[in-house]
Amino acid sequence: MNTILVVEDSRVQRQMLTDLLTEQGYHVITARTGLEALEQVQRYCPDSVILDIVLPQMNGYEVCRHLKTDTATAQIPIVMLSWNCTEANRYWGLKQGADAYLGKPFHPEVLLNTLSQLLAHQGRPLTSSILAQFPQSTAAHGDLRP
Repeated sequence: MNTILVVEDSRVQRQMLTDLLTEQGYHVITARTGLEALEQVQRYCPDSVILDIVLPQMNGYEVCRHLKTDTATAQIPIVMLSWNCTEANRYWGLKQGADAYLGKPFHPEVLLNTLSQLLAHQGRPLTSSILAQFPQSTAAHGDLRP
């Protein structure tokens, strides 16, 4: 069973993500702030992180950069979620090391497919053949790092 860390300051969004992932058989741990996220990663070593951008204490970009520059956590796939899904923000998230960037609101199946693909290829670079497996709607709602 894969462990997913959900980092979201909104109680409603955090619970929605937890319910969605739990129903799919994932073990879910949560964090409300950027600093709490870093603590949870050290404590539980999750298989993947779903990371909001706007967080108290430390934003999602900072958390992502911290995790991706630490050799102990660099291979953990990170999916960033944001209400502000502009090309500039998506670019910035991927530049920080995020493996995928999805806009809110998102289609649950897009998040689940993205997470499944990232976990299946954890520690290996994603290729265009993997990207081609995503539904057409992924291009509008998320982007995987090349």
